[in-house]
Amino acid sequence: MWEAFKNTGKVFYETHTAPSLHHMWETRQPIVWGLALLIGLLGAYAIMAFLYVIAQVQWLWIGYEAENIAITIASSKPAWQIIAGPTIGGIIVGLILAFVSRERRAQGMSDVIAARAVKGAHMPWRTGLTSAIISAISLGAGASAGREGPAVHLGATIASVLGSKFNLPFPARRILLGCGAAAAVSASFNAPIAGVIFAHEVILGHYAVSALAPIIMSSVIATTVTRFYHGDFPTFAIPVYHINSNWEFPAFLLLGLICGLVAVGLQTTISRADQTARAIPMPIWLRPVIGGLAIGILAVFIPEIIGVGYEATNLALREKYTLGFLFVLLFAKTLAIAITLASRFGGGIFSPSLYLGAVAGGAFGLIAASVYPDLSSTSGVYSLVGMGAVAGAVLGAPLSTVLIVFELTGEYEITIALLLAVSVATITLKAIFGQSFFSWQLSMRGLFLDHGPHTRIIKTWTVREFLTPLEKDEKPDLSEFADRPKLTPDDTLEKTFQVFGQGNYTRIPVFNDITDDNTLIGWADYTAALAEYNKALVEANEEEHR
Repeated sequence: MWEAFKNTGKVFYETHTAPSLHHMWETRQPIVWGLALLIGLLGAYAIMAFLYVIAQVQWLWIGYEAENIAITIASSKPAWQIIAGPTIGGIIVGLILAFVSRERRAQGMSDVIAARAVKGAHMPWRTGLTSAIISAISLGAGASAGREGPAVHLGATIASVLGSKFNLPFPARRILLGCGAAAAVSASFNAPIAGVIFAHEVILGHYAVSALAPIIMSSVIATTVTRFYHGDFPTFAIPVYHINSNWEFPAFLLLGLICGLVAVGLQTTISRADQTARAIPMPIWLRPVIGGLAIGILAVFIPEIIGVGYEATNLALREKYTLGFLFVLLFAKTLAIAITLASRFGGGIFSPSLYLGAVAGGAFGLIAASVYPDLSSTSGVYSLVGMGAVAGAVLGAPLSTVLIVFELTGEYEITIALLLAVSVATITLKAIFGQSFFSWQLSMRGLFLDHGPHTRIIKTWTVREFLTPLEKDEKPDLSEFADRPKLTPDDTLEKTFQVFGQGNYTRIPVFNDITDDNTLIGWADYTAALAEYNKALVEANEEEHR
């Protein structure tokens, strides 16, 4: 009996426990868990420092630090002071872009997604710090953008630097990027559950069990630290709202459609503004100056468009605006966001999309109340639902957006209506614009990540991954390759397979520079390229399902 028990235990260990332990050590998961705790701690303090810098820049401008009274205070200031804030901020940002930033722009959420997709998950600390400074100055000076994108980039930069220091494998570094993003979202919003889901849905693009534990660790630590300093309360303090009748759900479906159109309008306006700015030749330092001046002039008449916009969002949720003014805010804020991003100010898109959703939902609610006064809920309910619907569509993250709105407001009863509206809004944006905001940004850089791992790999993996270097004394005769195309180490798998297919080649010479035939450094073999592609596909599939 005892021998049978021992044999059963041995078989179980060899078939289940031993492979699991081996995989755990092979992927260095214990180190990942330890770093996840450290990322949550460092991320929380980094985000609090980031918000502190924003507040200090705002104090230099209008004399107050709190973001929830910025509009009230700004509206009492003289016009020259309102214009001076974003204009001077534009001058400082322009100088940083011209003389400090290597990328000539502040990086954000899409760059974190790109780092996850491109092998290496490398995010230089210098770029992360510079982008955070640019964004803090921009938002503190009144640029109309969000703080969450820069915060996520900062948290992911910390995670990337730690992953590089410990020389972790690529899948582990990707998990750490998710940890940094979760810590940033949790610290920014006091929303730990949403931070976990956001990291999986937006940053990693999958829900692997191996990533769940470390990301939860980072999110919980970051939330604990921020609650220790700032307390536990939702970002938006609103009354308790209730849905009057189940007959309202067709109205929520219609609201989702309208919010999808608002999201389309926002992304289209940003795209057109970006194209226009690129078409106008001017020094890089001048672009944020002109943009800041335009935002300042607009803010003189409509101060509600400045900065992150939490106060205006809160007022819309609390039903403080008239129908006509809600439409004014909808168009003015959309224009201000487009000017901000096209002018190379730093900032994200999440808070602005919450703002536009709250405004659009509030307007819809006032109209619904006038048409069906006995059935319709208050406009605050529609503002709350609209806030999540626009944000979910723009971010391409319906589930995490629902959770963020829930944790921001503490309202659970309206979640069903929110799920319906977010789904319809997301479908509407996909049908008309084709992709979320971050996917659009990445596609502008040649990264198409919505088509699955095979497209990501073939467009981001390079010849460098499978290059066969020249042997020490190898002196090849290149005469037989004279008429063949050439490759460089930085050419993608996509180009490599195209070159192989041009003449059914099996071997292509690789040069440092294709214009110089004297710098042969190795060979690209068709079988090696195919093997690398298949290996990457298998690794991606395993990573997403472990």
